[in-house]
Amino acid sequence: MAIPISYNIRNMVLRKGLTLMTALGIALTVMTAVFLMMLLSGMHKAFVTSGDPLNVLVMRKGSTSELAGGFTKDKLPILKELPGIAKDSHGEPFVSGEWVVVVVLPRKDGTGEVNVTLRGMGPDGLELRPRAKLLAGQWFMPGQHEVVVSQSIHNRFRHTDVGEMLDFGKGPWKVTGIFDGGGTSYDSEIWGDVNQVADQFNRQNALGSAYLRATDGVAADALKHRVADDQRLELEGMLETEYYDKQTSSGAPIRFMGYVVAVTMAIGSIFAATNTMYAAVAYRSREIATLRVIGFGRGSILASFVFESVLLALLGAAVGIIVMLPFNGMSTGTSNAVTFSEVVFSMRITFSVVVSAVVFAVAMGLIGGVAPAWGAARREILAALRD
Repeated sequence: MAIPISYNIRNMVLRKGLTLMTALGIALTVMTAVFLMMLLSGMHKAFVTSGDPLNVLVMRKGSTSELAGGFTKDKLPILKELPGIAKDSHGEPFVSGEWVVVVVLPRKDGTGEVNVTLRGMGPDGLELRPRAKLLAGQWFMPGQHEVVVSQSIHNRFRHTDVGEMLDFGKGPWKVTGIFDGGGTSYDSEIWGDVNQVADQFNRQNALGSAYLRATDGVAADALKHRVADDQRLELEGMLETEYYDKQTSSGAPIRFMGYVVAVTMAIGSIFAATNTMYAAVAYRSREIATLRVIGFGRGSILASFVFESVLLALLGAAVGIIVMLPFNGMSTGTSNAVTFSEVVFSMRITFSVVVSAVVFAVAMGLIGGVAPAWGAARREILAALRD
């Protein structure tokens, strides 16, 4: 016969001070874990959703990023002749030659200067990225020293209003517009004309990378192999989704430090839950003996005390998740280990984050409650009545 759940709830209410302290300890641990998972979830979304499965990124063989790529412009016409490439709105091969460089911009809050990604793109560059929406001003004009900045860049750095001038390269650049990158890594970039970027950074007659738009998924997979197999090119291709997926390695330091802190705090929370349950066993010694006398077995008492510990953990998880809700959608930034520039992303509480936090809390409750529950179930009835 199982002990009613109401029995556990009543005992938690009666010992509300001890219950609250234990739940808060677990809540702090859950908050740390949720914060870590929010960061990683936001970073994962920013990178993984940046890529389009129909876009093939072409770089020099051995390059790990667009920043380190580079090949001569005479290879671009060869790329345009490869089968499987879609046509753009003008009926031309859907190909964009690009350069990615790093520039330094001052923060609006005066806390210093930060590396920011500047992307020079070909005529099809904007068409390749349909999720980018213009919020203010207009797109840059080819052949001009003009740039558009993402909304995140506009919010975080000086001289990024429409009409203002940014100083990098060999001279000033006029900001003509502000765009929304749709929650992708493009929210951390500035865009301009590829030829102007190449000229300003002494990279004429070359390209850092090229984007090829395939007709379909099968063609995209075949296209990346054609690029690698063509002896005239000496280049390699990869799906854009694969490229950005690799950049999630930027979150490795956050993940490592977060795990260290979360595990350390979890150990403390487990001890807190264990102490609470041991105190409950000592306080309710005669009550436990009475339960045995009226017919409840050791298994029921064991299950009841473990369940009570799990309830404490769930209470802590609920508090921790609720406290972290206001941080959902908050923007933050970290250094991208691949491009050596800042990447901006929004912290996100997703369903998987909530489930993981609850599972984490339940695990703490189970570990912390098993030993006291086992001790309560094994106590002899007469010995317990004497206490």
